[in-house]
Amino acid sequence: MAGLIKREDIDEVRTRTDLKEIVDAYVTLKSAGIGSYKGLCPFHDERSPSFHVRPQMGYFHCFGCQESGDVISFVQKMDHISFSEAVEKLAGRIGYELRYEDGGTGPRREDIGRRQRLLDAHKIAGEFFRAQLLTHAAAAGRQFLAERGFDREAAERFGVGFAPQGWDALLKHLTGKGFTHEELKLTGMFSEGNRGIYDRFRGRLMWPIRDIAGDTVGFGARKLFEDDQGPKYLNTPETTLYKKSQVLYGIDLAKKSIAAKRQLVVVEGYTDVMACHLAGVDTAVATCGTAFGADHIKVARRLLSDDGTGGEVVFTFDGDAAGQKAALKAFDEDQRFVAQTFVAVEPSGADPCELRQRKGDEAVHALIRSRRPLFEFAIRTTLAKFDLSTVEGRVSGLRASAPVVASIRDGSTRMGYSQELAGWLGLADPNEVLRAVKTAERRTHSQPEAKGHASVPARADAGQHNGGQQAGGHQGAVAQAASGPGFAPGQGQAAPQPEARQPIARPDPRDPQGRMEREALEVVLQHPGILTAGNWQHFAATEFVVPAYKAVQQGIVLAGQSAEASSQWLEAVRANVPPELASLVAELALSPLPATGEDTLTRYCRDILNRLFELQITRLKQERLGALQRMDPAVDPESYQLLQRELMELETARRQLRGDN
Repeated sequence: MAGLIKREDIDEVRTRTDLKEIVDAYVTLKSAGIGSYKGLCPFHDERSPSFHVRPQMGYFHCFGCQESGDVISFVQKMDHISFSEAVEKLAGRIGYELRYEDGGTGPRREDIGRRQRLLDAHKIAGEFFRAQLLTHAAAAGRQFLAERGFDREAAERFGVGFAPQGWDALLKHLTGKGFTHEELKLTGMFSEGNRGIYDRFRGRLMWPIRDIAGDTVGFGARKLFEDDQGPKYLNTPETTLYKKSQVLYGIDLAKKSIAAKRQLVVVEGYTDVMACHLAGVDTAVATCGTAFGADHIKVARRLLSDDGTGGEVVFTFDGDAAGQKAALKAFDEDQRFVAQTFVAVEPSGADPCELRQRKGDEAVHALIRSRRPLFEFAIRTTLAKFDLSTVEGRVSGLRASAPVVASIRDGSTRMGYSQELAGWLGLADPNEVLRAVKTAERRTHSQPEAKGHASVPARADAGQHNGGQQAGGHQGAVAQAASGPGFAPGQGQAAPQPEARQPIARPDPRDPQGRMEREALEVVLQHPGILTAGNWQHFAATEFVVPAYKAVQQGIVLAGQSAEASSQWLEAVRANVPPELASLVAELALSPLPATGEDTLTRYCRDILNRLFELQITRLKQERLGALQRMDPAVDPESYQLLQRELMELETARRQLRGDN
């Protein structure tokens, strides 16, 4: 086994990697002030953005669930991989060769992170399938595409390929590239029989299924030949890479347009996604052999920035019974969105691919424009089951549709559809519908919540480890404290290490007693360069009152004594505070500062520190005045004069802070 990755290489990968670029693959970020961005948290379900990113600091923090960390921990948490695997993945991304403590150039091939090996196998398989589509044996596959309006350029754009009809074509290809049978069993691309493993996909048209970052994690395969006894569509089974409840076909191609247009179009198949994108509806995605569910919604909401300020989700379904059933299933999950949700159903039953073939690109756009609110569709579909020309039918329709209306969370929308329902039922008295809806609402609330919104997950350990060894270092971004007089004679420059203690509670940010201390820590953590040699000493000597803030101050002082690179400033501070306060450091470091430009930012930072130092001077002056009043100058004239000189020095320092002459 290879040893631990060298510490300096970890720091280099962390420094060279753009955190915003990595996060952008998962979350739509918007500007949130100078050098700061925010979006919906990828770690918990939320309606308003509380996930902040500071690329220059290389740090993220969610003010909702308290998740925080650097680019390595972000990749760890999003891809569910180890620290070493995350470093190796990021190093490969920037072409950086890692060194290991055992002196080797890296782990042996069989020791490389399992996830990366599986991704490599899928990438090579995708290339193999694409090459096979150009062979004589793939004529049926090319014909299938051509009949649906897809030329060679379209096939290449979506990575469509062909799996040969033999039993081991892909197996031979991947083993020839150095993959073992044990590795290939884990990919889902192979089945296993009495004689070993063999190709799962044979004689089929192949679509690569990619995750939001663009990595191929599975395949969808369409039957082409009559002698194929398998289903029409065959997907990769569940693997460590491929979770059908979480992947959306086309998300890698659509994510930027979804974020820009704040629109998500959900279609039913791979060819529908292709048709939509080629027609210009480039926000289309499809589920892979499963209904659009809660995990899909989490992905979609992050891309839509689903915070109540706009956005729409359009579901397209066939007009048959199966399509209506799928639409009603979508309605069950609808209210997890803040964005408006719609259904677009083609009356003829044609899907987007068929529409494009028959009537061209404009017909696909027309289908999306014909969308109806999902609430309306669900209610009308329910009413369609009854004969509304009879009293009995209207009563039954009301009883069946009232719970649908009652499930609408927004009060104004619920009231509006109650009135619409009265009209659709032909009831002269809308209060009859309101009473039925209220009754259904009470019944719903009396039952235990069955679905609910995703709860906030327990916070993962904020520490980051490399095979059990902490990766972060004690590295500072400010000059070491210079020698010279401080505010108080005899006070040292560095705060002492904390002794054995009870866990320190996180402070309430609204507590007025700690407001000044909190603002000062925000400034120092975000802009450590403001601590010049002189005011660095003043900061170290300042007495913080709130225990948590005092602990962070001590961590800053200890981190500032390091002469290492400034890129790991926050990691150095976090390493020097109690573990329960690590997320507090990130919170302070990413809290927006009230500044609109570089000039106002500099002025704000300077003013906050000056107010902090002036407060400390005031405290010290009060102490000295008290001691002076208790002292008899005749008994100890030297101490009396020393106190007077200190008071004069403190007053001089106070005037300098204020800019008084």
